[in-house]
Amino acid sequence: MFLCEFVTGGGFAGKSLPASLAREGALMRDALARDLAELPGVTLTVAQDPQAAPCPFGAAAEVANGDPWRMWEREAAACDLFWPVAPETDGLLGRLAAMGRAAGAEVMAPSAEAIRVTSSKSLTAARLQAAGVLTPPTFPPERLPPSMPGPMVSKPDDGAGCEATTLWPAPPSPRDVPATHVLQPYVRGMAASLTVLHAFGRVSVLAANRQDIVITDGAISLAGLQVAALDRAAPELDALAQEIAAAIPGLDGLFGVDLVMPEDGGAPVAIEINPRVTTAYVGLREALRLNPLTLLPPFARGPIEPPPAWPVELRL
Repeated sequence: MFLCEFVTGGGFAGKSLPASLAREGALMRDALARDLAELPGVTLTVAQDPQAAPCPFGAAAEVANGDPWRMWEREAAACDLFWPVAPETDGLLGRLAAMGRAAGAEVMAPSAEAIRVTSSKSLTAARLQAAGVLTPPTFPPERLPPSMPGPMVSKPDDGAGCEATTLWPAPPSPRDVPATHVLQPYVRGMAASLTVLHAFGRVSVLAANRQDIVITDGAISLAGLQVAALDRAAPELDALAQEIAAAIPGLDGLFGVDLVMPEDGGAPVAIEINPRVTTAYVGLREALRLNPLTLLPPFARGPIEPPPAWPVELRL
C-alpha cells in the first residue's frame, strides 16, 4: 500500500512548506497511516517530504529535490493499492488518482468523473440542483443577478476547504471578486459536515460533525470541529447523503459533505462535496471506537453496520 498525502508527501518539494497546511496534512496522513498499518496483510509505504514531520507508521519514500510526480508514479506502480490525499485545487486530486490508475494500482478514490464534478463548486451546484438536492445557487461574479440580496460568500471554484473564502455583507462588484471564484448566498445556521461511506451498494453516514467556523474581517476559516457531535441517524442527514451519492455516480469510498443546518429549522443545505478523506477522519477512530478502514473495501468483505459514535473535539 502506498499512501501519498500531497502536502507532507512532496507536493512542495523545493519550496517552503506552509506550516498550517503541513500540520493539517500530517494529522490526516498519520491517522490514515496508523489505521492502514494495523490491518492484516498490509505493508505500508508513505510519501515523505524531509521538511515535514516524519510519519510514525510505515516505511518512508522520501522526496528530496527531484520531481515528486516521478517518485509517486514509481511507488504507485510498485504497489497493489494507492491512496491519494490531496486538495481538489488545480485538479491535484484528480491528477494523482489518474496517475495511480495509469500505473496499474487500485486507487482508493472516487471515479475520475466524480472527482471532476466535485472539484468544481459550480459543477457540483448544477449537478445537485438538477437532482433536487437543496444547495445555494452558484454564480460566476459577472453573472450575479442584480436583484440578489446580501450577504454573499465568494470562494475559488476549484478551491478546497475555506481557502480564500470571503463573506460580503452586500453583493460585491464583479471587479472585486476574481474571475476564478464563484458567489453564493450566505446561509445562516449551524455549520456542519458529514463523513460518509459509500460501499457495497450502501450509503452510510459514519459521523455528523459540528464545525467551528470563524469569520475575521470577512475571511472565513475553520478553527476546529466536533466529530460525531450531531445525530448521524437524523432522517434529514441520512436522506441528504443518499441524495448526493445518487446525484453524483462514482462518489465511492469515503467522502465528506459540508452543509448548513438553517436557523429556521429547515432542511439541511449542502454547501460542498469533498471527494476524499477530510480532517474529520482524524477523530473518526476515537468516535467509532474501531478502525474505520475495517468498514471499507477491500479491507471489509461485505457491508458492516457502523457502530455507535461518540463526540470527539478537534482543534486546528
